[in-house]
Amino acid sequence: MTELSILGDTAHWQKDFERRLLASYTTAGLSEAAAERMLEDVRADIGDWSVAEITDAGMRVGHVAVVVAENHGALAGRIGDLHIDAPHTGRGHEQAARDWAQQWCAERGARRLNIRLTEPAGELFDGYGVRGQLRTRRIDSPPTPLAGVTARPMTRAEYPDWLALEKAAYVDDIVRSGSLTPEEAVRKSDRDFGELIPQGLATPDNTFLVLEARGEQIGTGWLKHRYLPGVTYGYSLHIKEQHRGKGYGRAAMAAGEQATLEAGDTALMFTVWGGNEVAMNLYTSAGYHVVEESRSISLPHPGA
Repeated sequence: MTELSILGDTAHWQKDFERRLLASYTTAGLSEAAAERMLEDVRADIGDWSVAEITDAGMRVGHVAVVVAENHGALAGRIGDLHIDAPHTGRGHEQAARDWAQQWCAERGARRLNIRLTEPAGELFDGYGVRGQLRTRRIDSPPTPLAGVTARPMTRAEYPDWLALEKAAYVDDIVRSGSLTPEEAVRKSDRDFGELIPQGLATPDNTFLVLEARGEQIGTGWLKHRYLPGVTYGYSLHIKEQHRGKGYGRAAMAAGEQATLEAGDTALMFTVWGGNEVAMNLYTSAGYHVVEESRSISLPHPGA
């Protein structure tokens, strides 16, 4: 019988959790330095997590870590970790721990439960909607550009219209993924853009591109260099709707990969929002690995 109990001393769990997390990041293609930087962000939150030991007939078989915190004005739960030791998998402990986590968070007022997966979870979280994926690929050599497509720096005159369109697209992506309401997404968009590019085109370590084909603008790109050690983050590689379906998406990625190398980085990373299957398929075909996948589910009111 599966039983769960909150631990007072989590040192053993944390050491094992960090080991597994680092292994998953490096397996996805990140350097040890980049993986360690990502782990630092996770460490900053661990102190607030409640960790339960999972036992079967008194024997420890795994752990599950949970937390409830305010998120955009409402309480949301999160499963920070759910791990069953290899000899004990496939015996129902995973489902029991998941159900316990859902109930634990709901009893503390959470109306949504999030989880960030760093390795395949089988069918365990099939009922959780995919909200987004973090993807990365190591760039070992200059990409082959698509014939007839060029990339140039964005001009000051082009920047205001680009910014307005990017902020609107960001809001649409967030809402489509089911992460936030339209009003919450607008506030997040304003806040995020203000923090990320406070100096506009002059913000250091950022590249803003305009993609052209046969003298016509077909898309844009925005990349942040040294986002992690050796890693450029692609905030946006956008192809205008009337030019989609012509292979330009891969051309935009090639332009981003070239800018990554020119900035001295060796890996390119993107976030793709849930519901954007076209982008997910494109990244998969181009060899971009999933570093993390965010999922969530609505929780019932206690007693419902």
